[in-house]
Amino acid sequence: MSEKENIHCLEHSHEYQHEHDIPHTHVHPHEDTKKVLNRMSRAIGHMEATKRMIEDGRDCSEVLIQIAAVKSAINNIGKIILQDHINHCIVDAVESGDKKSLDDLTDAIDKFVK
Repeated sequence: MSEKENIHCLEHSHEYQHEHDIPHTHVHPHEDTKKVLNRMSRAIGHMEATKRMIEDGRDCSEVLIQIAAVKSAINNIGKIILQDHINHCIVDAVESGDKKSLDDLTDAIDKFVK
């Protein structure tokens, strides 16, 4: 992959609709994209292992421990993404007086910690 392609892969651009149907667009580099994707791959592997454990009739306590490990891995991925969001999007929102982005962050945190 060329340097230009690599930089493009690390840039994040999205436009999506929130529940309240207000479009949101921003572009910024994600420094931890590779780390997040690697952690996601590991979490998926843990989920697949958990599925096999259930299919094989493994002890329920072993399955529960594996599920706890998956939940922890997912939470840690979320923390990385949240930190990136705060460091880029929210800093920009504060500097530009964008109260809506702060409200969106509050909503996202509420859903993340449930």
